[in-house]
Amino acid sequence: MLGWALTFFVVALIAGVLGFGGIAGASAGIAKVIFMIFLVLLVGSFVMHLLRGRSV
Repeated sequence: MLGWALTFFVVALIAGVLGFGGIAGASAGIAKVIFMIFLVLLVGSFVMHLLRGRSV
């Protein structure tokens, strides 16, 4: 998921440099949403790992 966020971020940068403002804004918005979802899932994963402990 982080890879997708980075991909949309790069698309936004390239579109911004080339002057495509609408595409750059949309790509940046999508990248922000995907990155926030990634962060929520990452924190949830850490919390679940801490709650479960080390069981073999």
